[in-house]
Amino acid sequence: MPSSPTAQPSIAPPATAADAKNAPPTPLAAAAPPVVTGVSPGSGPTGTPVVISGSGFTGATQVRFGTALSTFNVVSDTQINATVPANSGTVRITVTTPNGTSTQAVNFTYTAAPAPTLSGLNPTSGPAGGGNSVVLTGTGFTGATQVLFGATAAPSFTVNSATQITATAPPGTGSVQVTVTTPNGTSNGLTYTYVAAPTITSLSPPSGPQAGGNTVTITGTNLAATTSVHFGAVAAGFTVISPTQVTAVAPPGTGTVGVNVTTSGGTSNNLSYTYAAIPTVTAVSPAQGPTSGGNSVVITGTGFTGATQVLFGATAATSFTVNSATQITATAPPGAPGAAAVNVVAPGGTSSSGVFYFYVSPPALTSLDPASGPTGGANTVVINGFNLTLTSAVHVGAASVTFTVLNDNQVSFPAPAGSGTVNVNVTTPGGTSNNLVYTYVPAPVITTLNPTLGPEIGGTSVTVTGTNLATTSSVHFNATSAAYTVLSNTQLVAISPPGTGTATVNVTATGGTSNSLTFAYVPPPG
Repeated sequence: MPSSPTAQPSIAPPATAADAKNAPPTPLAAAAPPVVTGVSPGSGPTGTPVVISGSGFTGATQVRFGTALSTFNVVSDTQINATVPANSGTVRITVTTPNGTSTQAVNFTYTAAPAPTLSGLNPTSGPAGGGNSVVLTGTGFTGATQVLFGATAAPSFTVNSATQITATAPPGTGSVQVTVTTPNGTSNGLTYTYVAAPTITSLSPPSGPQAGGNTVTITGTNLAATTSVHFGAVAAGFTVISPTQVTAVAPPGTGTVGVNVTTSGGTSNNLSYTYAAIPTVTAVSPAQGPTSGGNSVVITGTGFTGATQVLFGATAATSFTVNSATQITATAPPGAPGAAAVNVVAPGGTSSSGVFYFYVSPPALTSLDPASGPTGGANTVVINGFNLTLTSAVHVGAASVTFTVLNDNQVSFPAPAGSGTVNVNVTTPGGTSNNLVYTYVPAPVITTLNPTLGPEIGGTSVTVTGTNLATTSSVHFNATSAAYTVLSNTQLVAISPPGTGTATVNVTATGGTSNSLTFAYVPPPG
């Protein structure tokens, strides 16, 4: 049998560089679609945050729970954080990227969402007119559809998160239950109290020092829930005493400001409070008076409006009248001899001017010298006593007379004309003295001399008869003084002095000098 030729393997020529350059490109392998390997948690209600694990998540464009699209955030190529969208039952989770959609059977099971719960309100009370913001805290607030204050819906509210809502309170009265409604139900209720707005009717005192620090009593209504007290724009410390009274410590200030009170029910009306300057005392008149007090003193200065006290040293005036912002009339209290600073206490504080009032001891009289005199007056009388230096008046009966202060123990005065018995006293800033008695004595009258003549050598005992002779101080024969003895108010005996011719005889007594009678001197015989 004829042999066939043996087939020879063909040998391809070796490739050249040109062949490699002209060869078609090798196709690249296609990127794989994302892979979902797990979800945590695997069940829950709508709105549950979940973590999706897997690979190929970079550039993800969709995350679905069944057919429902979810909001999500790509954390890394292997993790996505997503929020469960509304759906129900058990659904597959898929992730879509430009490379495709995952196909793994990773499921999420929907569970019924619990009703919202309410755990706190802030504040828990507010004004009856509403309008204030109330922050509600709790759980399950997502998708809230209504916030109720009792039966009244809040006019507006904002769901800040699943655990917080800010609502505007509607108007209302009394205490009501606040609830939140979501598609999953209505929450429990918490109590919110409507508070009537405060009113204030008086401030006591209505003014005070510019330095502040004084306590002001505020009276009004609905003050129990006070949260602040303002003097103008400045907040003051305060204490709630009762629903009708609050005490506040006035802050420093000037001028007149409005005072108001704020409670959960709102802010009250304003009342005026005046910051007063510290008073000053510039003068007192009179500047001295008796230790017994009781005299009226006019005080001049500034800042006296609303004065509450006038002090003489540490002792308050028994009474006073504020005549104006610059003048007070006060009744001086008793005081010890010496100086006492006069000060005024007013809403602005207490003065410290250094003006003094001097307490003067009262005058005291011990004797008059003489204690009697002629009805015609004009004789000088010396008053003896104590504390007479500041004598301002001397009275004889009802008459005020001129006088001279001799020293602290003596004052002299010319007696006025008068009759009978009168009181003499002295007035000083210390008061009016005790009375001493001064007696007006009629002038003496002589009616007879017995004998009416005698020897020139004198020595004759002459009986003088008349009236008002008891206080005789001298008997004269012409200009010569004679010795005498008073026997009674109507009779005295005088011894004639030597003389010649005739002599006029008269008697001088406390009441003055008498009329004259004639006595004849007889020469010796031969």
